[in-house]
Amino acid sequence: MPLWHIYHPVDTYTEQDKQDFAADITEIYTRVGLPAFYVVVQFHEMPPTSVFVSGKPSGDTVRVVVKHLARHLDTAEGRKRMTERLADVIRPYAGDRGLHSEFHIEDTPRDQWMIAGLWPPASGSDAEKAWAAANRPMPY
Repeated sequence: MPLWHIYHPVDTYTEQDKQDFAADITEIYTRVGLPAFYVVVQFHEMPPTSVFVSGKPSGDTVRVVVKHLARHLDTAEGRKRMTERLADVIRPYAGDRGLHSEFHIEDTPRDQWMIAGLWPPASGSDAEKAWAAANRPMPY
C-alpha cells in the first residue's frame, strides 16, 4: 500500500485539486497492477506558523512523505525511476504553482502490514489480481 502524507499551506488545494492529485497518484500504482484501494492519500493543512524552513516560518512549502508497503524497488535504477515519476506527479501541484516542495520515500517491510485484518496476497499473484478487480480485500 502506498500511503502519501501531503503537508501543505492552508487553502493551497481546492477539493477538486485534491481529487485530481489523488487520482494522479493512484494511477502511478494501478498502472503496475496494484489494487486502487491500496493507495491512500492524506492532505494535512499546515498554518504558516507550523512550518519552518531554515529556522523561519514558511507559508509556501509542500512536504510529501510517501510510505511504500506493497512493493519495494530493489535496484538503484528502479528507485531512481520511481523517484522521478513521483516528482513528475508532484510538480504540477507544487513547483508549477510556485511552491517549494520536497518529498521522500520510506519502505516498510511487507510482513509488517495487514489490510482489513488480512495479510496482503503475494505481488502479482492471482489473489492480488482478484483484489484489484474487486477493488477490495477479501479472504483468499
